Amino acid sequence: MPGWHQVFADDFTSTVPIGSFPTAVSDTWSAYQNGWPDTTHNGTYMPSQVVSQHDGVLDMYIHTVGGVHMVSALLPKIPGAPGGEDGLQAGRYAVRFKSDPIQGYKTAWLLWPDSGKWPADGEIDFPEGNLDGAISAFVHHQFGSSGRDQDWYGTAASYGGWHTAVIERTSSSVKFYLDDQLVGQSTSRLPSTAMHWVLQTETTLDGSIPSDSAAGHVLVDWVAVYTPA
Repeated sequence: MPGWHQVFADDFTSTVPIGSFPTAVSDTWSAYQNGWPDTTHNGTYMPSQVVSQHDGVLDMYIHTVGGVHMVSALLPKIPGAPGGEDGLQAGRYAVRFKSDPIQGYKTAWLLWPDSGKWPADGEIDFPEGNLDGAISAFVHHQFGSSGRDQDWYGTAASYGGWHTAVIERTSSSVKFYLDDQLVGQSTSRLPSTAMHWVLQTETTLDGSIPSDSAAGHVLVDWVAVYTPA
């Protein structure tokens, strides 16, 4: 693409059954470990019970077993990333996705600071939203005082159809595109440290606990990462 150089892409053409992710694709993907709690602690990251690849898609099967609400957080391994966390100072992150409207769950696919310092080093989220709701974008500011120290951009788009979401991060701006349309742009107090991409699918932040019967699939058709050319 003009102005960008592709450094990572995955069309998920290989078949990886549940139980084999991320071991079978460890050269290109990692995941939060089995048993780690999600943000609210109402869900548990269980990639071995959630994630598979088949028919050209990455499939996150969100469901509950024995009272454990199983979710996942997946991290692409970016070649040439300067740090051990696969983070970049600037980049273009694109993902094509759709989801069943699974009540009690959400995406917060985000750029997270390699430093792990939050809210001080900020956070960038897109697509973020409840899976039975609408898609939004957020920039949590550098030197943030709390999680509410942020820019927010909303859309009317639901997760039910295929969408392509793009984060473009440079030193001067963060831009969000959904299906080639600009959703929002931030230019002040931008996160300034190296950040890594996490496809984090988890329980909702409203404090409610998902029903044990709530289940469905979050599908990813492809992902691509670019650095400035």
